[in-house]
Amino acid sequence: MPDTAATFACVFVAFYAAHTVGDHWIQTERQAARKGLPGWAGRRACLAHVATYTATLLAALTAVWLALDLPLTPWRVGLGLAVSAITHYIADRREPLRILARWTGHATFHSLGQPRPGHDDNPSLGTGAYAQDQSWHVAWLFIAALLTATP
Repeated sequence: MPDTAATFACVFVAFYAAHTVGDHWIQTERQAARKGLPGWAGRRACLAHVATYTATLLAALTAVWLALDLPLTPWRVGLGLAVSAITHYIADRREPLRILARWTGHATFHSLGQPRPGHDDNPSLGTGAYAQDQSWHVAWLFIAALLTATP
């Protein structure tokens, strides 16, 4: 049991560190600007982002796996990465989280900090939508790490 707990901790830390890099440094500005667009332009941009994001997670996990000789299996690694990739794509298409916020009574928080229609008066990362996006990603990284680390 302690080996599983330690493995989970290592996997989660690797996933979380790679998440911040993949979402904020590896993702291109073009992907960030287009991934929420309707239609195929948005889908392609989001898929490209999720592909590089997932590769970043895999690189970090591989480094930790090899350096610490973690008892992981390729199947569990693939499962964890697939859960992360699918849920990341869902969130980054933007509309699903907007709908979820509305369904759960968090629509007002979701819209905090967004520019008013017809104005560009708050171009910042400090929005409710961004906070919900990041908390969604971290929650799913937690689940992905559990799936990856559990024998």
